[in-house]
Amino acid sequence: MERKPLVPIRLDNYKPLRELVFESLREAIITGQLKPGERLMEIQLAEEMGVSRTPVREAIRKLELEGTVVMIPRKGAYVAGLSMKDVADVFEIRGALEGLAAELASERITDDEMEELERYLVMTAEEIDSGNLEQVVQADTDFHSLLYKASRNSRLPQILNNLREQIQRFRATSLSYPGRMKYALEEHRKIVEAIGARDGELARKLAQEHIENAENSMMIMLHEDKRFGGN
Repeated sequence: MERKPLVPIRLDNYKPLRELVFESLREAIITGQLKPGERLMEIQLAEEMGVSRTPVREAIRKLELEGTVVMIPRKGAYVAGLSMKDVADVFEIRGALEGLAAELASERITDDEMEELERYLVMTAEEIDSGNLEQVVQADTDFHSLLYKASRNSRLPQILNNLREQIQRFRATSLSYPGRMKYALEEHRKIVEAIGARDGELARKLAQEHIENAENSMMIMLHEDKRFGGN
């Protein structure tokens, strides 16, 4: 199945063109629009985004430094595959930190933040009903970001930010697994209820289970779709 073309770059943006192209390509990789193992053709990508090949080439080189793109001699640039070990390592770290964030949030969250968490639940449900994966991913991202904030531990989001690209990439993939979006929403509801009840131990347990379930969905996707390049 052919992928959806990339969105043309808006040239009225204040950012340098090379930065806009880089962000566009990285976002396409994170959301799964550009799949693991897919070859990155400079001419094609440049035409889709309405730019010259130079900023595309620069963006690909920058993505290679990040590890999201690999250069294969005499073949070209490809979206980096995801190994089972990569996925397991990231989820192992994330599960521990998310559990800690939920436990701390149950002790330190404000009333306004509780209301905001509940709004995210409503927003996510609406996006799921509309079938908009991109917006569901964004709502999921915002939900977890608020948990980190509510933990009142500034180091937590800093540590997790080092895994930002991998987490976002995995998030989009795991949420695209059939039925996962609705299960994830229900898991969020239970976490919010535990935090609202100030039950830190339960909040930690539920948050860790939530990440484990996301990992399981991700692993199934890796097994079923050879394009992901996992082994």
